[in-house]
Amino acid sequence: MSRRVYLHIGAPKTGTTYLQDRLSLNARTLAEHQVHFPTTSPIVSPGLAHFRGALDLLGQDWGGAPGHAEGSWDALARRIKKRSGTVVISHEILAPAAPGQVARAMRDLAGAEIHVVYTARDLGRQLPAAWQESIKQGRRWSYKRFLDRYEKGRTWFYRAFDVPRVLGTWGAGLPPERVHVVTVPPSAARDQHGDLLWRRMCATLGIDPSWAPLDSDRSNRSLGIAETQVIRQLNRRMDRAARRESTYDGLIRDMLAQGELVKRESAAVRLPPERYDWAEEQAERWIEWIEGSGVDVVGDVAELRPVRPAADEPFKDPDKVRAKRQLGSALDALAAMTREAARRPDPERQLTHRVRAQAQKLRDR
Repeated sequence: MSRRVYLHIGAPKTGTTYLQDRLSLNARTLAEHQVHFPTTSPIVSPGLAHFRGALDLLGQDWGGAPGHAEGSWDALARRIKKRSGTVVISHEILAPAAPGQVARAMRDLAGAEIHVVYTARDLGRQLPAAWQESIKQGRRWSYKRFLDRYEKGRTWFYRAFDVPRVLGTWGAGLPPERVHVVTVPPSAARDQHGDLLWRRMCATLGIDPSWAPLDSDRSNRSLGIAETQVIRQLNRRMDRAARRESTYDGLIRDMLAQGELVKRESAAVRLPPERYDWAEEQAERWIEWIEGSGVDVVGDVAELRPVRPAADEPFKDPDKVRAKRQLGSALDALAAMTREAARRPDPERQLTHRVRAQAQKLRDR
């Protein structure tokens, strides 16, 4: 039984949400062509199964109840071994894995032809998106502090974005033709951008795009500077990063940071002008490594070079947003939370109804 496994390891903020959702939506039609995007249970989506499997492989436990990921990697590996043809595993938190964790993945998938796929994007777009994502997830650092730490290699995102480091680790022992870099195309209309990225991924995986006719409308959309600052201040007020209260953490992340506030029009978070020289140096280092390593490239490595903004496009500092602009976003957030609270059932009222219903049953006997 021949089996080819593609490990799509990230990077974060490279359209992974869109790619994973499109694979999931079309899992049935893809399976008809021996292309599998597996799950570990009929009641668990492939995306959740891959997230838990990645957590388990990395020895991490977050994003759910304690122990929710335990055993998930082994369960996923067993499911993979039951498949023939092409199997795709995808989650962006795999990118910064340590050598020992990568070695375990390769051992557990032994017997298959293993490929590593890495979607890469220029730092001019990547770093603003990464800071926003960290704020969505509960961090409270300023944009400047985030960028300073990234330049020093002291953030999780640096370990996930640095192409030579990531692919040097994941590609160790693999022939270079089995290591694939898919470049994220330049910004364009959202549908055109997603379709081009999808076609590049299909070319990498050996998928005919017609096998996956359903498009995805999922994307991890960006916040503007005012909205990001409101979430950041809310994180500080509620100490989200330390407490991780699931009762309200999901509300802030899903309903506000990825829902209500992305609808607002606000200046985009951009890379500061003084950071472009450094970002360009990193891009040249990445490109030199890619071209020297002989790995497969789908797209154009030139797309990894950041594009400087036009001279007449002023930079707006996300750390210095006027209070009036933040107020509008904060009021929208408060309104959304109020509507959500009104929709939710009152526990005391529910209890009263249950007691009355039980009493009525007793009287009717």
